[in-house]
Amino acid sequence: MFSKNLSQEWFSNVRADLLAGIVVALALIPEAIAFSIIAGVDPKVGLYASFCIAVVTAFFGGRPGMISAATGAMALLMVTLVKEHGLQYLLVATLLTGVIQIIAGFARIGDVMRFVSKSVMTGFVNAL
Repeated sequence: MFSKNLSQEWFSNVRADLLAGIVVALALIPEAIAFSIIAGVDPKVGLYASFCIAVVTAFFGGRPGMISAATGAMALLMVTLVKEHGLQYLLVATLLTGVIQIIAGFARIGDVMRFVSKSVMTGFVNAL
């Protein structure tokens, strides 16, 4: 039963999923290069990281219509870290950020967001 549902969910629209994946991959290339330059690292690092994010997200990630990738806000925050401590700390900081997000999810901290007005949330999301 589980494998049948999984099969239907994953393989119901392979052509459209492949096309969407190709479009997103092509859109992520300039974004990954730009954000790696902003973060002060070699563009190859950004491309490799973007590929790894895409593979992990393909199997474990998000929701339909949600694109998981690097963000300009994180790239901007990482400039100082990379300049002062080097590239090896970038990986540690990224993993720590993910661990904090997972802990926040298990602690259901997102439930507090219902107290934030929609206009504030829209402004915050658009500012990022």
